[in-house]
Amino acid sequence: MAETFKNVVADLGTTADTTIYTTPASTTSIVIHCQVSNVDGTNDQDLNMTLYDSSATADASIVSTLLVPADGAVNPIGGKLVLEASDELRAWAGATGDLEITLGILELT
Repeated sequence: MAETFKNVVADLGTTADTTIYTTPASTTSIVIHCQVSNVDGTNDQDLNMTLYDSSATADASIVSTLLVPADGAVNPIGGKLVLEASDELRAWAGATGDLEITLGILELT
């Protein structure tokens, strides 16, 4: 079994259900770190995150309208999150350009 560490960095827009990360085929992924930073020095911003379970073709909310304070950061995943092949982690913000997400992921193939 091969292990590969991945970093994912993205600016969050306002389009609902924007895919930030998709687990490759024949792979299990473990999200070991997730931080969302508000880079707007003035305005608080809302964060939304869902897990799309491809085998069940269903979404599950991770956080819904979680307030990220101006110049602050949150860790919306309170532990490790396991994603199966083709599962997606989706995230979006209340305003474009305010929130940035960083993920640390371990892929097992």
